[in-house]
Amino acid sequence: MTPVTPDLARYHRQMLLPGFGEAGQLKLLGSSVFVVGCGALGTVIANTLARAGVGQLIIVDRDFIEITNLQRQILFDEKDVADAIPKAEAAKRKINAINSQVEVIAVVDDVNHANVEKLIALGRGGKVDLIIDGVDNFETRYLVNDAAVKLGIPYVYGGAVGTVGASYAILPHTPKADSAWEKTGYATPCLRCIFEQAPPPGLNPTCDTAGVIGPGVSIIANYQANEALKILTGNYDRVARTMLNIDLWENTVRQFKVAKAYDVGECECCKKRNFEFLDGKFGSSTTTLCGRNAVQLSLKQQAGKMDFDEIAARLRPHGAVSVNKFMLRADIKDNGEPYELTLFTDGRAIVKGTKEPNTARGIYAKYVGA
Repeated sequence: MTPVTPDLARYHRQMLLPGFGEAGQLKLLGSSVFVVGCGALGTVIANTLARAGVGQLIIVDRDFIEITNLQRQILFDEKDVADAIPKAEAAKRKINAINSQVEVIAVVDDVNHANVEKLIALGRGGKVDLIIDGVDNFETRYLVNDAAVKLGIPYVYGGAVGTVGASYAILPHTPKADSAWEKTGYATPCLRCIFEQAPPPGLNPTCDTAGVIGPGVSIIANYQANEALKILTGNYDRVARTMLNIDLWENTVRQFKVAKAYDVGECECCKKRNFEFLDGKFGSSTTTLCGRNAVQLSLKQQAGKMDFDEIAARLRPHGAVSVNKFMLRADIKDNGEPYELTLFTDGRAIVKGTKEPNTARGIYAKYVGA
């Protein structure tokens, strides 16, 4: 049987560009991309890659949509907020309406050392072609960096907070130097080559402390998507070997030269192949959420064991409770302090109203159980 060529007419303007053409477009349609996080950066990235015709998007996000997200998270609307739809599911619905040629796998979960390689394996052929960063914390970025280097997968880093943003594309070095980009001399340092250690908690600005401007997010996310398109079409010579840094309020654009970081350093990840984040050495069971005054508890042992109806019945005397197939959300007043407790089907919980892990654990234990 003769293979059916997909309808490429919708990509005509893109195919006119150098490095694309029909061959490049077919590469995109055959590609798999893992979008880690579907918030400010992730929604712009997913939207752009879907419209460009990347054939498969695996979108993973642990969170649900709030009204404050709509200022910058472009795939969501007020109905999604009212319906308490998880971000990954809402993004899938929107993308299905944008481009039916794109397969979207939506996963409502936390990306951690126990599942990141399984999520990568959801890609066509058992492995994604590229990982792209839409998260808001360095722990997850280092975890993804470990996985990308170990498995030889390109990774596009990005971050935006306040009026500042940064992005950098990683074409990882491999033990046998057998990747297409390394054979042609275009491998780049990994994230740990450049930032050996994550910034200490409390010293790195967050959305909660510094705010975030929507245009800055869009610029960084579109830059990330652009680097991804170069990589997926095999245009490795066009991938930037510098780290972009912008400040929209100060009107500055800088390109930091980082290409020699691999050669001059002794990277634990790249050179020593010591994947400390992927091995769980530096993992955590609690995460303070950016801009949310909330703590996530990773309680995987509870996955599949929760009876939301029974829990809802116990929580209703304490405040309003809403339940759907994805989550349970309850308003709770404890010792005169208001909290919002959200339970997910995978065993995670988010306690809003505190940044203290011990307080969050106490609320969970008191109203759900140890």
